[in-house]
Amino acid sequence: MSEEKFSVIDFRNRLERAQSYGEIWDVVKASVEFALNTRRQGMMLFLDTLPIHVGAYHPVGTNNIVLNRQLVQIVEATIKSKRVVNALIYNLLLHEYLHALGQFSELRVRRMAYEVSKKCFGEEHIATEIAKKSPWVLLKGIPLENVDPPQRVIEIIKDFEKTDRYIV
Repeated sequence: MSEEKFSVIDFRNRLERAQSYGEIWDVVKASVEFALNTRRQGMMLFLDTLPIHVGAYHPVGTNNIVLNRQLVQIVEATIKSKRVVNALIYNLLLHEYLHALGQFSELRVRRMAYEVSKKCFGEEHIATEIAKKSPWVLLKGIPLENVDPPQRVIEIIKDFEKTDRYIV
């Protein structure tokens, strides 16, 4: 485990400055290690256009997380706040990472995501608010009738996790 200790300000700054999925992922891993003293390496991220009610998923038994590209694009286009988009992505990745760490209960994972966010960002931070209420709070008031149906074009995010091990 890392001896490096973080404060709420450190986590907030790192998340707000993140410019890529990989940088947000580093915040997810650090926050889980800080809050729960556990970690897992070798995860891969894929973007896919999923039904709008699916934020992301982790296929059990894999090292994959599949993130809903369309959900992120809708929030980017309507809210236009990098801070909020990063908090959304953080929450979706955090939720699936907790599943990848062996937590299968949706209710337990939601509670754990909220506790991790609260410990690392504070109660009033947008990441904690999203964890408490759900990512779909960001879609309130946004018309979703004309959302395109899912396409099956999956994209792998390169340099998502920096590791010195090759994992198949």
